[in-house]
Amino acid sequence: MRNIIITGLLVFLLACNRKPFVEHKVKLEKKADDCLSIQPSFRLNSNFGGERYEFEKCLPAGYDKASVVSERVGDTVLVHFPLPSGKYQPAVFQVTLDIDSYPRYTILKIDEDIYTIVPSDK
Repeated sequence: MRNIIITGLLVFLLACNRKPFVEHKVKLEKKADDCLSIQPSFRLNSNFGGERYEFEKCLPAGYDKASVVSERVGDTVLVHFPLPSGKYQPAVFQVTLDIDSYPRYTILKIDEDIYTIVPSDK
């Protein structure tokens, strides 16, 4: 019985020794063929699996969600939507961005927009 308790404790302690990481999933839904009707709203939904951000962004009409890059720098998560060089037809997209990161981050930078993330008291 003693060996089981010691083994369980070691497994628990080793599981807590995680390295910092950031992962993202992006869903893009085209809403308009020009960027004149873009809404500035920004919505956050947080749970045990990470955070979900919903917002509108002006991107090229055929934008590929695989182009989105995320990285962690200290307590900041950087998300970049790289744009192609040259001319392109702009469109408004509804962006759903899921971020899973360890440890907790306090700043989110999406391209040039910076948001301070404050944990809730609840």
